[in-house]
Amino acid sequence: MNSKTSYLSFGFLVGLIAACTICAFLRPSNTSTGSAEKRMKLGHNLPTTHPVHAGLEYFVERVFLHSGGQLNFDIFPNGQLGNEPQSLEQIQAGTLDATKVGSATLGSFVPVTKVFSLPYLFRNEAHYWNVLNGDIGHDILQRLSMNADGQDSQLRGLTFYDSGSRNFYTKRPINTPADLEGLKIRVMNDPVAMDMVAALGASPTPISFGELYTALQQGVVDGAENNPPSFVTSRHLEVIKDFSFDHHSRNPDILIFSAKIWEQLSDIERGWIEEAAEESSAFQRKAWATGVEESLAEMRAQGVTILEPDLKPFIEATAGVRAKYGAGELQSLLEQIGDTSD
Repeated sequence: MNSKTSYLSFGFLVGLIAACTICAFLRPSNTSTGSAEKRMKLGHNLPTTHPVHAGLEYFVERVFLHSGGQLNFDIFPNGQLGNEPQSLEQIQAGTLDATKVGSATLGSFVPVTKVFSLPYLFRNEAHYWNVLNGDIGHDILQRLSMNADGQDSQLRGLTFYDSGSRNFYTKRPINTPADLEGLKIRVMNDPVAMDMVAALGASPTPISFGELYTALQQGVVDGAENNPPSFVTSRHLEVIKDFSFDHHSRNPDILIFSAKIWEQLSDIERGWIEEAAEESSAFQRKAWATGVEESLAEMRAQGVTILEPDLKPFIEATAGVRAKYGAGELQSLLEQIGDTSD
């Protein structure tokens, strides 16, 4: 290389460095927090085909967008980081940033969410969402920060996700409570759910959801209760061919953030996350509706009989459960829910 070429190359390099330096000062950014990109972890126990996973993906996308790429989440689905109770323990310890859990699971950590397990608490879907999207729902999310002893739970509730209604699917048609008598029904490890199943004449049998397919296949249990998307994505429709829409409970999924991590974020960062959570809830409801339609189509294609029983006998049979758990600290909350319009 001759000297003329060397000078030209050196001059080009100096110019390039200068231009990059100027651009660095002029480039628009959201660096008001004064921090570099933060990568966080979001774990849950559902498959990637589930509509709740779609809502979580949207949440991550919106956080990334609002933060200009400063906040980013890695999603770990399918229980990769543990089941729901284990995820909540990690949240409390600050080793997991965010998770999605069912309200029934939260009942063991924060008693107020037990209200969602009460059978026939909500008159219909409209009543349910008017409660969740109103002052009552906001208050419940705020109350997640306190455990049964009135101490800090280290949990922060962000938003509700739709998980539809829970319904029975068994090895024989369920049209009345009498049809459940003598059956072993898998339930979550939740006292309210177990009492509800017992009140309807069946034997409640807590089993891990991951073990349920084999339990149904081998006759360890005669049936279970859940929503259509979970019934389909778990492939339980390969074993059970009768699904009864008795709508006995509506347990929302809740997006939870670690309070320990939350305290380390700036107000601006918290705002990005809160805005994304609200947007993801609206998106997930639409994804859920689509998921239910697709699940029902798949159920029919696989020869599942879908039943629509009269709900009155089920409501009457479970009155004692509502009375038992609706007393004490939940009584005022139940009255507020009952007074909310459809």
